[in-house]
Amino acid sequence: MPRNRYMVGIVFLTFFVMSLLTNILGPIVPDIITSFKVSLAAAALLPFSFFIAYGVMSIPAGFLVDRFTERPVMIGAFLTGTLGSLSFALHPTYAVAIVSLFVLGSGMATLQTAINPLLRVAGGEEHFAFNSAFAQLIFGTASFISPYIYTYLVLNLGTPKSQDNPLLRLLGQITPSDLPWASMYWIFAVFTVCMIAILVLSPFPRVTRTAEESAGTWNMYGRLFRKPAVWAFFVAVFAYVGSEQGTADWMSKFLSTYHGFDPHTTGAAAVSWFWGLLTVGCFIGMGLLKIFDSRYVLIGTCSGALLCLTVALFSPAPISVIAFPAIGLFASVMWPILVSLALNSVSEHHGSFAGILSTGIMGGAVVPVIIGRIGDHGGLRAGISFLFLTFGVVLMVGFWARPLISNAMIGLKSP
Repeated sequence: MPRNRYMVGIVFLTFFVMSLLTNILGPIVPDIITSFKVSLAAAALLPFSFFIAYGVMSIPAGFLVDRFTERPVMIGAFLTGTLGSLSFALHPTYAVAIVSLFVLGSGMATLQTAINPLLRVAGGEEHFAFNSAFAQLIFGTASFISPYIYTYLVLNLGTPKSQDNPLLRLLGQITPSDLPWASMYWIFAVFTVCMIAILVLSPFPRVTRTAEESAGTWNMYGRLFRKPAVWAFFVAVFAYVGSEQGTADWMSKFLSTYHGFDPHTTGAAAVSWFWGLLTVGCFIGMGLLKIFDSRYVLIGTCSGALLCLTVALFSPAPISVIAFPAIGLFASVMWPILVSLALNSVSEHHGSFAGILSTGIMGGAVVPVIIGRIGDHGGLRAGISFLFLTFGVVLMVGFWARPLISNAMIGLKSP
């Protein structure tokens, strides 16, 4: 099938919008605590509601795509995202936030399941690896931009100069004056509505899945769940996403609590740079994977992340504010290495196994809550120290993984 550059662009745009919606949770956690007067654990229930949806929806979404094809499923996912965004924008309360974020997460989990096979067909199988890497770059770019949109809205809504800006003036009229950060959800609603319109008007290619790419049957999942390696990689993915989101969700609050940094400016910028460095690290990691075995790269990057975490938690303010974002530089290649090691460690049912690994994304729901619960009783520094355990779980994969196929390297043979 000839390449469809327009559809590739649609997939890239989908990645961008998904990232805008997904990675804003870190900057707004301090606002959630202040605005709704909730505990650290209660604040952590918001990212929990979002990421637990991945655990609920990842496997069913695969069946939906197999049954209804990509376009209606993607439209339904963005419609779900619109409803989730509007519900909180119209009724910005803590209880509504819990429900709306679960709805948003369900939509994003469904999108993630639908767009990868579409990218393979639209861009050509021979270009799939490059296009996937470029999609991650776009995802990271949106993650970098999102906190700056948040900062701009929070600092400018309700100010005299906002009256000269039609967008700020409109948002100021429909957003509670004491919750300027809630205006982000009006922005999300606009993005999701625009995506629905684009998808309705766009011609979609026919996607034919191989047996390995299909969602599979419940019997396939049963056979996979009887393999210890499948459970081990599920736990590793769970721990990695928990580490990533636990860092992003709590660094701003930590910097505010222990060092007095403004969460609207310095805290948001730290989160932004975390995602930015995570994106930059992908390029560095791609080079390292051409030179070293992926297991050694994983051991090295996990060690670097643990060192940065130690420095971030126990150093003075000027160093801590740099060390927290630097964790993203080392975390950048953990996800692709874990997924590749996992899929290369089983000989069959890779599509079903990918669904199981996607379910592990709910680690981003559980770990921030654990951090919040520990933080309520022993302080946030103690809570974030839980990440030593989760990063440690990822580190151990580099020692015990025995893939059937090792990554290709330049000038060196895989062991």
